[in-house]
Amino acid sequence: MSKRFSFSLNATDGRARTGVIDTPRGQIRTPAFMPVGTAATVKAMLPESVRQTGADILLGNTYHLMLRPGAERVERLGGLHRFMNWDRPILTDSGGFQVMSLAGLRKLTEEGVTFASHVDGSKHHLTPERSMEIQRMLGSDIVMAFDECPALPATEEEVAKSMRLSMRWAQRSRDAFGDRPGHALFGIMQGGVTRDLREESAQALQQIGFDGYAVGGLAVGEGQEAMFGVLDYAPGFLPEDKPRYLMGVGKPDDIVGAVQRGIDMMDCVLPSRSGRTGQAWTHRGQVNIKNARHADDPRPLDENCSCPACTGYSRAYLHHVFRSQEMISGMLLTWHNLHYYQELMAGLRGAIAEGQLDAFVADFHAKRAEGDIERL
Repeated sequence: MSKRFSFSLNATDGRARTGVIDTPRGQIRTPAFMPVGTAATVKAMLPESVRQTGADILLGNTYHLMLRPGAERVERLGGLHRFMNWDRPILTDSGGFQVMSLAGLRKLTEEGVTFASHVDGSKHHLTPERSMEIQRMLGSDIVMAFDECPALPATEEEVAKSMRLSMRWAQRSRDAFGDRPGHALFGIMQGGVTRDLREESAQALQQIGFDGYAVGGLAVGEGQEAMFGVLDYAPGFLPEDKPRYLMGVGKPDDIVGAVQRGIDMMDCVLPSRSGRTGQAWTHRGQVNIKNARHADDPRPLDENCSCPACTGYSRAYLHHVFRSQEMISGMLLTWHNLHYYQELMAGLRGAIAEGQLDAFVADFHAKRAEGDIERL
């Protein structure tokens, strides 16, 4: 891959931005929502179906893939793109968050983290260098620096100590990543909800130099108000000419608020996880298809949606297959949710380009405030 990774801004509206990330495997239109393919699959979806929803990029998970099937095996089989039959860009996270949240007994040192696999209890050692090696073997287009995610709640002193460790690991990640034309390395800003720590982290990352910058350590239970409070200033600490990625977000209103505050990329398991548990996201808010009110309803989930679940099936059918625990339930609802999310991103991009973001956001909230359609 000789083509370089690049980012260009096409328009702004307030702090919101729309643009394009160019990669050798295709363009990523921003603001972008990345469906999560944790274990080399977006659950209940074929890759071509994910693409049909409008997704330009998927997220894969270093922690899960290193444990099963193993990065070395994926590399032998031609890399993650070939392995999962997705020929467009892939971003892999560093594994740091999952080590802290999922792994068993673990020991944290300056060198890295030793932990027990949640799959079989086997021992593993993950360092910035090893994370870069695993992500290289996977062949992802956007690689995330290895960082530590402190458990919350935590004192400001604990958050500061963790952030500074992450900045030292960011330098080691940069050194280990090296020069890989066509691939990008993103640094991750930490610092909790403390402005000074966020600014210190952003300055440290820019001194190292990355192809893009993530805002980490949010959407971990602090609540939307606190998250938006950080996003009111944190993106402004980062370079304007690089992509800004908010990790692990989120609900539709979280996404809209983040885009208003200058975020370019987001990811979350919510659309697919909700689909598998009978929750659908629509223009008028959330619908719980398991509720009995839908059992005799011949109408679609969302009459303004063009996804297969809405154009081919009724609420009554979706209710039936969910209650019957049929696989098609998760397939259809996940497709719908991913379609809705990508339609939301397209609407945001268009509104920013036209200078109409405020009107778009007002309409978004007004429709959701109406609530679901009246029951029959």
